Amino acid sequence: MTLNDADIETIERNTLAAVAPERVAEWNGWLLPFDRGTIGRAKAAVPLHHAPASPDLVDAIEARYRAEGLPCAWRIADVPAFATLVDALQGRGYVGAKPTWVQIASAQRMQRVSDASPATVDRRPDDALAALFLGEGFDPVDGASRVRALSRAPDSRYASVRDGDRTLACGTVAFGHGWASVHGMRTDAAHRGQGLAGRVLAGIAQAALAEGIDRVFLQVEAHNTAAQALYRRAGFETAWGYRYWQRAAEAR
Repeated sequence: MTLNDADIETIERNTLAAVAPERVAEWNGWLLPFDRGTIGRAKAAVPLHHAPASPDLVDAIEARYRAEGLPCAWRIADVPAFATLVDALQGRGYVGAKPTWVQIASAQRMQRVSDASPATVDRRPDDALAALFLGEGFDPVDGASRVRALSRAPDSRYASVRDGDRTLACGTVAFGHGWASVHGMRTDAAHRGQGLAGRVLAGIAQAALAEGIDRVFLQVEAHNTAAQALYRRAGFETAWGYRYWQRAAEAR
């Protein structure tokens, strides 16, 4: 699956719609999300195109975040076009962290990742799904923030593998701009290694195809080798990597 400039833009627009920041501004080819939650993508400035960016824009974007009473963070692709901008950020005391891969796949291929029955997909998250985000092994503050954000995102669906009234594994898919994007993948700590996440992906793929969408993307941290192995089996390939840039004193 080959990406062009328009694909990069639609992926970034879908990403912010899915994590539902409190407010988003658009300025000179950048999206500026403003949010007080814990999701990094919901509060980091991101360019809509992988084209050279002037260091002069740093002052203007910092001012926009300062006016909102928020620290300025950036989500910058690891591509040569941004080398000058990254040098400028480093010169101002910004530190790059949390390397992450943007990966893409076909829903047709993704639905074959599991031979078991796919996850159930609903239009609204329920209490059992929220309880999984707050369960053992997860940060409760971060979990609550993510549940709020994913719950208010438009055009999203919520996939769950259940055992009675408990949700053992879940994920969210957001539709928009010609893409389906995967977010919020979680598996109960006591039930990992049982193929439940594959069933979630299969359910999400079926939901995407039912909407007439075959193009899927997700974002996975570079150190998360277990998730990457699953995503490879589902047909995902890395399109580009990025990292977050924040001043060390402001990083959370």
